[in-house]
Amino acid sequence: MAQSKKIALAALKMAMTESRDEEMHLKESYLRNGVKTAAVDYGGEYVASIRKIVERAIVASKREGVIQEIHGDEGAVAGATREALTQIMNKAIGLNIGGKIGIARQNDHLSVAVFFGIGLLHLDEVAVGLGHRVAPKE
Repeated sequence: MAQSKKIALAALKMAMTESRDEEMHLKESYLRNGVKTAAVDYGGEYVASIRKIVERAIVASKREGVIQEIHGDEGAVAGATREALTQIMNKAIGLNIGGKIGIARQNDHLSVAVFFGIGLLHLDEVAVGLGHRVAPKE
């Protein structure tokens, strides 16, 4: 499997975990294979949340050791997160979202996935977005 596809799949799986326990087990499994991962929950109104979601993705990535505190790494996470958010914009604009952000990296491949429920009264929609960037080698 191509490395970029492998890392994208890891980010998606991290975003789709249903519990902290599942998230930790998956994270440990990926780390044994040389893939660094992080995940963070998020909820709020889509448009007002874009900046906060990008910030949370960067903070979680640094906290979990996925990226270093350098401009290139932070920019890669920000860009991939914004790309993922753009992919769900048509469904989410003006509505509340809630779900998880998953981040995965190996070498210079970095992917961010967002898996959100989009709420409108009791009619929920589900959306997935995925962004990939080349980050400076570790």
